[in-house]
Amino acid sequence: MITRTSKSCALALCSLLALGQAAGAAPALLPVCAECHGADGSGAGLSNVPILAGTPASHLEEALFAYKDGARRCGDEPAMCEIAASLTDANVTELADHFGAMKRIWASEAADPAFSKKGERLHEAHCAKCHVLPNDENADSALGIPLHGQRSAYLKLAIVAYLSGDRETLAPGMEEKLELLGADDIDALINYYSGYRP
Repeated sequence: MITRTSKSCALALCSLLALGQAAGAAPALLPVCAECHGADGSGAGLSNVPILAGTPASHLEEALFAYKDGARRCGDEPAMCEIAASLTDANVTELADHFGAMKRIWASEAADPAFSKKGERLHEAHCAKCHVLPNDENADSALGIPLHGQRSAYLKLAIVAYLSGDRETLAPGMEEKLELLGADDIDALINYYSGYRP
């Protein structure tokens, strides 16, 4: 089903691509991305949209190619997949570089301290090897995208997508690790990540 949002995003993308502005693809495409992600990469106030600002460019590029290639499916809101399918490889790199160069924005959601401590322990035991802090010196080359400071609603959406097969797990062993975690464990991890403050 094509929603009004996805139609407007797709039409805006086609219009901007047709302009072929000399300033470069990232500035020209930014209004399309800003519809959902905000010009500042904060997520435009949408709880289920990830924070892009300050996420290492290599991970943003990997995610965009996953949408473009169908390794990630878009569920109820097809706009992301429609737009990603229209991007050139150069567009993907330029957009990833643009948002990756921004100062990191942290969700800093309210967190239950005890539950967050459990989430931190689970992170250290199961996730820390691949998912480092966004501002870690190795974040760009880490296997997993940084999760600290991401919105809880988006993290839930992403985990459900991995468990249902709507997203392919790119890091070795991630599927097995997710299967070891119960619902309470996953909630604790989400509580820890979304409430994280540097």
